[in-house]
Amino acid sequence: MNIPHHKNLKIHVFYCSNCFNEDVLIRLFGEEAGDEHKMISLPCSGKADLLYFLKAFEMGADGLALVTCAKNECHYLEGNLRAPKRVEQANAILAEAGMGSDRVTVLPINGNGIEEIVTKLKIFRENIRGMS
Repeated sequence: MNIPHHKNLKIHVFYCSNCFNEDVLIRLFGEEAGDEHKMISLPCSGKADLLYFLKAFEMGADGLALVTCAKNECHYLEGNLRAPKRVEQANAILAEAGMGSDRVTVLPINGNGIEEIVTKLKIFRENIRGMS
């Protein structure tokens, strides 16, 4: 039996604490055998700073997801509108460093709730696995 060997991943998930409960996300997302997921709660996704993202990669992250409130539902008016711009900046810096330009993603919660976020996180994890 030939079992494919893959690198264990470190995925950091920054999320708006107003969006959902971290325990629910951890339970639904789960960990792929050997992979590590670090959950970082923010008071608002707009508080996610480019330096936080870069520090995560410095600390060994292979990929980073930023989960935001749905459009027009930010508790702090427009924090979730700033988040994609910061993700774009982070990806540009990572591309310039030779790591690729798709290691950071933004995932807004919409009408389908946390289940859709979990599905997108799993797809993102597999995309990162393909880059590593």
